[in-house]
Amino acid sequence: MRVYLGSDHAGFELKRHLIDWLRAQGHEAVDVGAPSYDAADDYPPFVIRAAHRVADDPGSFGIVLGGSGNGESMAANKVPGVRAALVWNDEIATLAREHNDANVISIGARMHTHDQATGFVALFLCTPFSGDDRHSRRITQMHDYETTGAPPPLPA
Repeated sequence: MRVYLGSDHAGFELKRHLIDWLRAQGHEAVDVGAPSYDAADDYPPFVIRAAHRVADDPGSFGIVLGGSGNGESMAANKVPGVRAALVWNDEIATLAREHNDANVISIGARMHTHDQATGFVALFLCTPFSGDDRHSRRITQMHDYETTGAPPPLPA
């Protein structure tokens, strides 16, 4: 499985750890930056690049990392076709995939140990989308809004 990773300085060490772990698991880990540690860098260029790569490569996944993961998930979700989930525990990692068919996981590197973050990624990557009608319907509504700009109709 191809996984694109993007991170600023706050997630740089975790990104390197996850790249090694992903490759050891047989995945194709693609590092889109930051290429080196720079305490003054900003996350949007790296996160948006990772998100674009995921959107342009159906079936791939993304991992975006920063201090809290909040801004990173917001930046990734600006890219059409991306459904980035801020993950902070095992249940959220699983539900992001099962219910939302998330294709990008966002993790706060300052919030979790490497082992915790690796566990979130493992769950995220191995959990399939449930395909339930209600979840599919909601994803379609978001996709339609993303492509047309028209909000979904309110229920009667």
